[in-house]
Amino acid sequence: MTLEEILSVRPESGQPRTYTFPHFTRTVLPSGMQVLVVEIPGRPLVTANLIVRRGVCDEPAELAGATALMARAMTEGTERYPGVELIEAAERLGATLGVDANWDSFFASVDVAASRLPAAIALLAELVEHPTFPEADVARLREERLNDLLQVKADPRRRVDQAFTSAIYAAGSPYGRPAGGDETTVAGLTPDGLRQVHRTILDPGRTALIVGGDLTTAEVLRAVGAPDGLTSETANLPADPTVTAPPVAPGVDRPIVRLYHRPGSVQSEVRMGHVGLPRRTPDFYAVQVMAAILGGLFNSRLQMNLREDKGYTYGVGAGFDMRRGAGPFSVRTAVQTSVTVPAIAEALKELSRMRETLVTDAELVAARDFMVGVFPLRFETPGAVVGAVGGLFAGGLPDDELARYRDRIEAVTAEDVRKAAVDHIRPDRMAIVVVGDAEAVAKDLEAAEFGEFEAIREEAAG
Repeated sequence: MTLEEILSVRPESGQPRTYTFPHFTRTVLPSGMQVLVVEIPGRPLVTANLIVRRGVCDEPAELAGATALMARAMTEGTERYPGVELIEAAERLGATLGVDANWDSFFASVDVAASRLPAAIALLAELVEHPTFPEADVARLREERLNDLLQVKADPRRRVDQAFTSAIYAAGSPYGRPAGGDETTVAGLTPDGLRQVHRTILDPGRTALIVGGDLTTAEVLRAVGAPDGLTSETANLPADPTVTAPPVAPGVDRPIVRLYHRPGSVQSEVRMGHVGLPRRTPDFYAVQVMAAILGGLFNSRLQMNLREDKGYTYGVGAGFDMRRGAGPFSVRTAVQTSVTVPAIAEALKELSRMRETLVTDAELVAARDFMVGVFPLRFETPGAVVGAVGGLFAGGLPDDELARYRDRIEAVTAEDVRKAAVDHIRPDRMAIVVVGDAEAVAKDLEAAEFGEFEAIREEAAG
């Protein structure tokens, strides 16, 4: 067959298959902690995730980095299982333990066979409630983080990310500092500081245990030692008004350009954007479709312009990092040094075009179909389903948020997309941050008048 014949019989995409996000139940224990259970028949490997609505954004500024370091240090031993005995105890159960923290929450999880869930839950409780934070282990993890911060200065991609967030947020905004802390705060972290942060997460009223797999709600409640007579209901609560956002203030009220000198660099790492949106924004679905068309898909406008048409970059993306508070909106790319200025100009042109004109029917359909089509693929394992339910809990979102997702995406119109762009893409406060060779690009970058210009030379930038 010729190429033309092959293309002529190429199958077209069909309608997305019906999919319903799994229902889950909610039981509130006498302590105030919630137990959420997602029954997934045929999945004997169970995931249990204990999540607390306290994250990196909630730690005191003087202890920045303590939440992330605490999470890492918790697996170094507990009162009952010091050192490697904790890992050995998990291995005897065939279980995998994990502890982590993000901007919005702290979570500790275990993956284990359904038949061993009671013992795994007991081990998880020991891990969360009784970590010891050994001095030597905390010191080792602290040094690892300090060494990592040195590497940030030598890595242009990580350096531009750090410089971008510090530029767009005002001083004192938690999102403006590194999630793992900086050189000053990390150097001062001690086991006592980690214990101080740890005490704040032991709050049953902010906590949920989420379990997914081939188990019933009754079996899970027995595994956690819940008293008899508790009422379990299909989860159907609306958004939780008690979940609040951290204080966030923009650090930019005008267009600015910051160039961080990296001598001899053959590429420029570029970040463009501003403070974006919280997750609980009323037009969330329109924003998601708009961001996909702008820079979230392989055939997005930015990709088709900067990569396919101009050949400036191997890849470019854009989107909103939505958290409890307003996370950043950013355009992200790396381009050849010689095309730094034209690449930025083309990206700005695409941002303006998104605000000024309606997307085409083809763009809208492609974005909606992709988002609707891949949605079920995100939840192929109990761990993924449990993680998604945990996101609902951490953000105080309605219980049916994921069940409504596909319908809400399909309902987005071209006018919804344009309005989302007009409302949430802000050229008047755009921060453009570049890590590249100032000798090669500074003159042209300043002359382009994208915004108030500053070139910054750092001793450790090379």
